[in-house]
Amino acid sequence: MVNTISEGTASKTKENAFVLWLEDVGLADISLVGGKNASLGEMIRQLTPKGINVPTGFATTAYAYRYFIKTAGLEKQLRQLFADLDVEDVNNLRERGKQARSMILNTPFPKELQAAIATAYFNLCRRYGEEPKISPGLTEEEKIYCQQLSYNTDVAVRSSATAEDLPDASFAGQQETYLNVHGVSNVIESCHKCFASIFTDRAISYRTSKGFDHFEVALSVGVQKMVRSDLASSGVMFSIDTETGFNNTVFITAAYGLGENVVQGAVNPDEFFVFKPTLAQGYRPILKKRLGGKEIKMIYDLGGGKQTKNVPVSNSERCQYAITDDEVLQLARWACLIEEHYSQIRGGYTPMDIEWAKDGQTNQLFIVQARPETVQSLKSSNVLKNYQLRETSSVLVRGRAVGEMIGQGKARVILDVDKIGQFQAGEVLVTNKTDPDWEPIMKKASAIVTNQGGRTCHAAIIAREMGIPAIVGCNNATGVLKTGDEITISCAEGDEGKVYQGLLAFEVLETPLENLPRTRTQILMNVGNPEEAFSLASIPCDGVGLARLEFIIANHIRVHPLALVEFDQLQDQLVKQEIETLTSGYPVKTDFFIDKLAQGVGAIAAAFYPKPVVVRMSDFKSNEYANLLGGKQFEPQEENPMIGWRGASRYYDDKYKAAYALECLAFKRVRDEMGLTNVIPMIPFCRTPEEGRRVLAEMAKHGLKRGENGLEVYVMCEIPSNVILADEFSQIFDGFSIGSNDLTQLTLGLDRDSALVASIFDERNAAVKAMIEMVITKAKRNQRKIGICGQAPSDYPEFARFLVELGIDSISLNPDSVLKTLLDIAKFEAIQ
Repeated sequence: MVNTISEGTASKTKENAFVLWLEDVGLADISLVGGKNASLGEMIRQLTPKGINVPTGFATTAYAYRYFIKTAGLEKQLRQLFADLDVEDVNNLRERGKQARSMILNTPFPKELQAAIATAYFNLCRRYGEEPKISPGLTEEEKIYCQQLSYNTDVAVRSSATAEDLPDASFAGQQETYLNVHGVSNVIESCHKCFASIFTDRAISYRTSKGFDHFEVALSVGVQKMVRSDLASSGVMFSIDTETGFNNTVFITAAYGLGENVVQGAVNPDEFFVFKPTLAQGYRPILKKRLGGKEIKMIYDLGGGKQTKNVPVSNSERCQYAITDDEVLQLARWACLIEEHYSQIRGGYTPMDIEWAKDGQTNQLFIVQARPETVQSLKSSNVLKNYQLRETSSVLVRGRAVGEMIGQGKARVILDVDKIGQFQAGEVLVTNKTDPDWEPIMKKASAIVTNQGGRTCHAAIIAREMGIPAIVGCNNATGVLKTGDEITISCAEGDEGKVYQGLLAFEVLETPLENLPRTRTQILMNVGNPEEAFSLASIPCDGVGLARLEFIIANHIRVHPLALVEFDQLQDQLVKQEIETLTSGYPVKTDFFIDKLAQGVGAIAAAFYPKPVVVRMSDFKSNEYANLLGGKQFEPQEENPMIGWRGASRYYDDKYKAAYALECLAFKRVRDEMGLTNVIPMIPFCRTPEEGRRVLAEMAKHGLKRGENGLEVYVMCEIPSNVILADEFSQIFDGFSIGSNDLTQLTLGLDRDSALVASIFDERNAAVKAMIEMVITKAKRNQRKIGICGQAPSDYPEFARFLVELGIDSISLNPDSVLKTLLDIAKFEAIQ
């Protein structure tokens, strides 16, 4: 029979206790209970009063582990076993690891340790309201024995090493976790297995690579009440963008069932990005939402002989997000509170890696783990690295990009961890998914490609830590790629990672960011792709002078807005079906357009917040609109679309203004719901002042009234009439942005797309420069802001200097031109 001791005496002295309650430990106790358990205790003590739910439990101590090792005489045997350890030899590593684990598992726990664990488990059961049923007529000893047998609260049993969560090392996943453990004998058995897992192959290899002595690290085991996320959902979140290091966002992943599938990369989860600064102001700034596949979920295996099992997720559930927007925002608020607390404790900014779970019985959210993020937070911010392909080829596989880098080598397809001995250093690992057992070879890879997983899965985390690119969630990588194929892995082209055929040439540009000069002229940036915005925000600039909606509409929405407004009247049934599939989850089709456009604009605005972000409203030509899904039904055939039905003339037209309303509603959501009031809408191709007034009236109908909530509206200066009537346009708009491409075309009377007259096209032409000088003079006279967002300043340094001489307020440049133009302008301003 297991002896019991009272709850009150289980932790009289921390240093020599076998068991400590989580609420009795904190970050100062990592040496006693490991990083994971110390962190849980810290949150229970400090953050539950602030409304964060953390399930409680207890931890066996490092003292308990060392007591077990010492009394059993295991240390001497283990040291002898590791005398000829070679972690670079996979077979040697496996053999030594297997023998070490066997030694521990075949050595029984001391009775006093079993008693301490049993007593703590019984008290945990009582805490959660479990009272044993005792038959009448039993002796006192029999009653105690029956009590012990009948306690059955479900718990998670997790390993927690004393070297965990050090600033330069993350031991996450190195040891074992057991879920849905019931009954005292199973709890003790799981604790014993956790002790043995201190010598898993990956843990041995990891400690060796990080320079930790195997016998200086001890193991604590956390026993924590399970959150019934098997009946709901769970996931991982970071208080920093895991790819770019952008620290103003919370990145959340979510899938159905227990969280192991997300951590292990067995599912492609939903993804959410929340903007921290305006969240703190009370707004609802969900910047991005991406629906994941969520093909399976891990649940309790009731009566099946195992603790958990995976089952398929229904199609209807897969087409829905695993958590609501309100739950996304609550998790994000908690992430901010946790980050703030740990930053105060550690005396510096500390982004966090957090696991969460939703209880399907109570519908409450819980935090079940939190540790400091150990990749992006340690990167140097003094050098900007930019990877660029110098050539291209066929794209073989696509997936989620991890790490903004490029790697290459011969593919090595491995489907079974038992075959990792085949892997050669410098190859690209191609597999279904990875777990910590794969780590001995992952550090040798030039890149990683997996069928399964999201950006917080095991393969993604290890790739970031190792500083190599990875593409996860490809679905078909192991079917398409073959061992020996020469391939290039590019994660430097935005959110989507691409596997190219062959070994392509690429370059790495390094730009030091220290001691950059400040310029009187504002240096802004042109941004088109929201997926690159967080990365581009690391380039020093004064904001965004031109963000184009066309990229978002063409790549993220893909549907003509009128095809959504008049969905039921669509004539092409194939197009209708394609739109139906694309807008799955949106009962009101127009909400799809508003949602995706708001997310795209919001991502760019957040990346540069609170700096100004000038967003040009849609400026497709009629032939370009016609190429969108459903577009042919709504677009006219024009001989010269470049000077046809485009820009402002569409916005107030009865044939199009219902579509323009969707743009206005998206902008209103960005400004009013996300709180991103740094967004400045800009009207393109506005031919007359009267057109400007009519457009502003349309905007006001949909909640975008100039002057309210600080709303400014700019106009593109790209038509000679904008220059000639600049005084009149100044009475209608708050600023101008010169579009030098169209202004050159219309000043010189040529088609910039025609090769026959291409040699004449030059923004430096005297007539064009005269137009620019005229509008800058008029704008300043009317106290209106004026900048330029055309291509010319990026291409011609002398043109940029010409603009500075005229006193232009801002110059907006392509990202690759920002730093060199900034330095050039700083020198010119110094000698003016």
